[in-house]
Amino acid sequence: MEFSWIVEKKEPQQVKSFLKEQGVSKGLLAKVKFQGGKIEVNQSVENALFKLSFGDQVKITIPDEKEHETLLVDDVPIDIVFEDEHYLVVNKPAGVASIPAQYHPNGTMANRVKAYYKKQQYKNQVIHVVTRLDRDTTGLMLFAKHGFAHAMLDQELRKKEVVKIYQALVGGVTSELKEHTMIQLPIGRDLSSILKRTIVESGQQAETEYWLMKRKGDQALVNIQLHTGRTHQIRVHFEAIGCPLLGDDMYGGKMNNGMDRQALHCCHLRFNHPFTKKRLELTSPLAEDMRKIVDQL
Repeated sequence: MEFSWIVEKKEPQQVKSFLKEQGVSKGLLAKVKFQGGKIEVNQSVENALFKLSFGDQVKITIPDEKEHETLLVDDVPIDIVFEDEHYLVVNKPAGVASIPAQYHPNGTMANRVKAYYKKQQYKNQVIHVVTRLDRDTTGLMLFAKHGFAHAMLDQELRKKEVVKIYQALVGGVTSELKEHTMIQLPIGRDLSSILKRTIVESGQQAETEYWLMKRKGDQALVNIQLHTGRTHQIRVHFEAIGCPLLGDDMYGGKMNNGMDRQALHCCHLRFNHPFTKKRLELTSPLAEDMRKIVDQL
């Protein structure tokens, strides 16, 4: 895969400094240098110490990424929302984990995406998961199709430029539930469980912003934006304010409402495409089980 740029600085600088400014990490540059890639300046092969001048064309060729054979293939169709040569966005169904675990090596979205890549015969076969969802959360999940694309979006994530909006159905609603607020409560491990999280004074800072969209009785639909990314953050925060997600048995949600999972869906994803420079805004409709309840609110 090739990427090229034109030098716009008038001050001389080395290739490696220029590439760092373009988002090329030391690790990626090492792959270019030692694993079959190359650096070209004005169509001549050069090394990373070459001095650049204003107007030079710099091109790097990144070697293909071979598959990880330990990652199994799960030949199940995926629901593609967006795809180009750099990124893939899919709709994740309920009951499917994002990535394999020690005792669950197959049946995840990563396994399914690998099967898709192999069918398409893509040159880059490594699965780069950019955003994950809990096993029973549905909605938009973002993959990068090569390491450079992953690194570029990681920078956007650190700057909080990748925005995910969730929809959730919550119970226990009273008139005290605000129309719009930020939940700011620290989250840490629940010492009674290997999976569960809880509010802990010494825990990590966690911020969850929500908007009340629709309400009937003690149930409501809320839109949610995370400003931090803690494990089970939405589920823990809504339990903490007395409004656990419907179907979320781990965090006290009602189970007699047609939901057999936590009622949480990633409905909106937006980010600046690092390569096209265009703003991408992607949406996903509610899963059927949640939609049926929303229609009754």
